[in-house]
Amino acid sequence: MTATFTAASEFLASLDEHWARLVEQVGPCTHEPKPAREPYEALIRAIAYQQLHARAGDAILGRMLALYPGVRFPSAEQIVVTQPEALRACGFSATKLATIQGIAQAAMSGLVPDYAQASQMDDEALIERLITLRGVGRWTVEMFLIYTLERMDIFPADDFGVREGYRRFKGLEAQLTRKQMIETARAWSPWRTVAAWYLWRAPAHDRI
Repeated sequence: MTATFTAASEFLASLDEHWARLVEQVGPCTHEPKPAREPYEALIRAIAYQQLHARAGDAILGRMLALYPGVRFPSAEQIVVTQPEALRACGFSATKLATIQGIAQAAMSGLVPDYAQASQMDDEALIERLITLRGVGRWTVEMFLIYTLERMDIFPADDFGVREGYRRFKGLEAQLTRKQMIETARAWSPWRTVAAWYLWRAPAHDRI
């Protein structure tokens, strides 16, 4: 993927002086997808970390995995038959627990596709299909597309870090709206995933 990221970085740096400076300051893109994960696992992991700091998410997920010794990640069938009280004791809220069990049931029914099926579906088709699941929003599916399916042209316009990164990077007084971000990001295609990666890192730098 190094050559792909290099091409993406060079494309973005060629857009204007702001992008050129951001790419120079942040450095080479080191985006790290997790393509070995099945879709249902990726979605459950995303739900576990929702609205939590990474350390808290790590702890909760670690306690869940400890319920299933001998496997890297439990199967959908294992999650469905696990007592809700055991999963709640890991630290999941009632809402997250319902979402996780719903994802596992949807994987068993085929609503959540396996990796091979998902790889053949286009972005919007996957988003429309998976947001029908309780507790799964567009952002969650976009993270799945970025990190599991390694799609290079996904732009999570609802993501606070992306929008704040753009505000800082352009020196704006306020964040753009979702619609404005989507329109602005069209110029970054076909590398909007890499653009988001850079924008997530823009707040760590001085005004560009």
